[in-house]
Amino acid sequence: MPNQGSGDIWDTQPFAHLGTPLEPLYRSILSVFVQAKDRFLVHLRPEDVAVELGRDNDDALISALERLVHWGNLRADADTGRVTSVEDFHRKRYLYQLTTRGYAAEQALAVYEEAVAQRGALQSVALADIADQLEALVKLARESELDPVRIHLLLLGLADRFASLAGNAQAFMGSLRRAIDFSDGDVDGFIEYKERLIDYIDRFIADLANFGARIAVLLDEVEAVGHERLLLLAARREAADAVPDGEEVSGVIDRAERAAFEAWENRWRGLTGWFVSTRTQSSQAKLLRQSAVTAIKQLIDTVGLLNERRSGRSDRSADFRTLARWFAGAPDDDAAHRLWRVAFGLNAARHLTVTGATLDTWREDEPGAATPWAEAPPVRISPQLRRTGAYERRGKPNKIRNRDEERRFLRLQAEREDAETAAARARLGTDGPVRLSSVDVLDPRVFRLFLGLLGDALSARLPGETEVRTVTADGSFEIRLAVVPGGGDVHIVTDDGVLTGPEHLIEITDLMGDT
Repeated sequence: MPNQGSGDIWDTQPFAHLGTPLEPLYRSILSVFVQAKDRFLVHLRPEDVAVELGRDNDDALISALERLVHWGNLRADADTGRVTSVEDFHRKRYLYQLTTRGYAAEQALAVYEEAVAQRGALQSVALADIADQLEALVKLARESELDPVRIHLLLLGLADRFASLAGNAQAFMGSLRRAIDFSDGDVDGFIEYKERLIDYIDRFIADLANFGARIAVLLDEVEAVGHERLLLLAARREAADAVPDGEEVSGVIDRAERAAFEAWENRWRGLTGWFVSTRTQSSQAKLLRQSAVTAIKQLIDTVGLLNERRSGRSDRSADFRTLARWFAGAPDDDAAHRLWRVAFGLNAARHLTVTGATLDTWREDEPGAATPWAEAPPVRISPQLRRTGAYERRGKPNKIRNRDEERRFLRLQAEREDAETAAARARLGTDGPVRLSSVDVLDPRVFRLFLGLLGDALSARLPGETEVRTVTADGSFEIRLAVVPGGGDVHIVTDDGVLTGPEHLIEITDLMGDT
């Protein structure tokens, strides 16, 4: 057998053994060679492979080794180490070695199997690590002399923790969807697992909300001190090991540095997009929180269906199937009609009571189901039913109560509330930006309206913004809120208490004042 495994990449088929009837044997043989490579063993004889597999060194094993050599997974070299005679030299003896392509194929299969089997996790610890690394990065960036080594190591650790967090979260949500689709199996075990899972997701949602806001602020601080120069230091340090090509970009960064810098910029955009929302797109952390909350609701619904199934309760489709079997087993049409009336409540109209003369006519003529209605005997009803709507008189009807007084009271109360609301709106309107500290004492109604407007403005402000302009949901007010640098804290005294917070400039415009 000639040496193989050194041809062109398209001449080999390192994945050809997959899907064949002997795939388990091929995979186990290649696993032995991978383990031998990890132990720094270069060559294996067939008897060595047989010992590792715990089987005989038979023709089937030799044939499998030859097929793997043919596909390019293994390389066969003549075994001349034990030749003691001419007959031994002419006898086929080979040493087998895992080729580069064969080893790459095994690594690819290992990565595939690991990815398929990965359940993922929601890593609250990774959130804390990312926040700590960003804090350290901010401190380093503010130093007079930047330390490229420390910055590079921090960025590497940050990228590693972020990649782990994002990948595990994606895998976890995928496995969670499979868990929600649970239909058969150990119901008791699933319900117990659900309780722990909901607690686990709930804790992560809380950590993601807390750490996510902190990370968004830290990202904004890093960008404020110049994140690009930090990425450039890391890129230059990585490019120092690249083979120089003599070409420069912008006179400063050569091609290797430019490629490394673009890679770091892409990682930074991914990190920012994960934690910072924009006006046009929500952050991945926010979408993950929404998906986790939806998953909790779906888990609870799934458990509810399982409990109903265990308690013997059935859904509507099962009820209709049971009813269909009853109809199929009905002895005649009359029984089927009775079953229909009982099941769907289609009883006769009791208020259309017919007279005795009508019943006598029906008995005499006996109209069939195919008799046209114009030829059927008429239904004679009591004139009292036509006049009063009731066949039998049930006593004197109740008098209609006059509710004019109640209506007048409600109208006056609504008018008073509208007047108080209008006064509150007029009190809150400003002629321009004013400081919160200059707001006068507010009565309870004005204070509640003011708190609602302030809450709308604060909820519309994105992380890192110092000014926001928004309109209330009902379109009645426009609020502009801006932070006053170095303004300190303000105290607004009201009848309900004292509101304390940082100083802001606020401008409130009543959009309905002219209507």
